[in-house]
Amino acid sequence: MTLTEFLDWEDLQEQRYEFDGMAPVAMTGGTARHELIGNALRGILRDRLRGKPCFVFGPTIKIEAAGSIRSPDAFISCSPVAGDAKVIPAPVIVFEILSPGTSRTDRIIKLREYRATESIRQYVILEQTSIAATVFSREGGFWNAYALTEGDTLSMPEIGVELVLAEIYSDVTLPALDDRDAEDR
Repeated sequence: MTLTEFLDWEDLQEQRYEFDGMAPVAMTGGTARHELIGNALRGILRDRLRGKPCFVFGPTIKIEAAGSIRSPDAFISCSPVAGDAKVIPAPVIVFEILSPGTSRTDRIIKLREYRATESIRQYVILEQTSIAATVFSREGGFWNAYALTEGDTLSMPEIGVELVLAEIYSDVTLPALDDRDAEDR
């Protein structure tokens, strides 16, 4: 299946899909915690971007990354977007919220795709069971990785926004420390 064939095919489907460059991949349902983190993130970003030339999207709209079609939990684009667009051009920052079933795809496959997409300056992977993130940041021809935890600030100079990581999790009940290992398996 080509990328164009996928987009035409997906328009006829009731369920959401991503495209891995070869075939459709069904999007699975998330958890309440996943939804709360995503909603908070998009809301905070929407507020901080008000009046700026960048916008937050996700999770129902798509981006193209290295020949794949992805639906990140949130992403920022600073390019003009047509009102009827289904695939947003030139994402600048991409966010994924980890789930046990998507961890490998998010940490390995999507990382490679996002790294190969020149417009993407940062890829932020948010944990679902603790206040933590792994941030991949493009600096010159290299990607640097670093970890953030509860008291840390996520700096996004590309869009002129900073946010304390804990803000994203303010309405989320996280599992007790002993339960986290079991959930992450």
